[in-house]
Amino acid sequence: MPTTKIDGAKKEHRVFLYTLSTCGWCKKTKELLKEKSVAYEYIDVDMLKAEERKAAIEDLHKRNAPLGFPVTIIDDKELISGYQPEKILGALGL
Repeated sequence: MPTTKIDGAKKEHRVFLYTLSTCGWCKKTKELLKEKSVAYEYIDVDMLKAEERKAAIEDLHKRNAPLGFPVTIIDDKELISGYQPEKILGALGL
């Protein structure tokens, strides 16, 4: 799947977002990470081709993620659904 990488000074954690291009909460999550200079990758699920979108949704199901956006995955361990800045920053130790 094509991911977009955003560079940041803080690279201690692997941060991955499943987002929608039209989602305001997704944009706020990206802004939060950018403000804190956290490097991250993301996929706008609604911009994927049909087979890629299906694979992304299957990955979310495997992780038992509620199908809502954004979904933030930190270090392939912690999954945070929705815009929850306190949880995201806490998981990153910020």
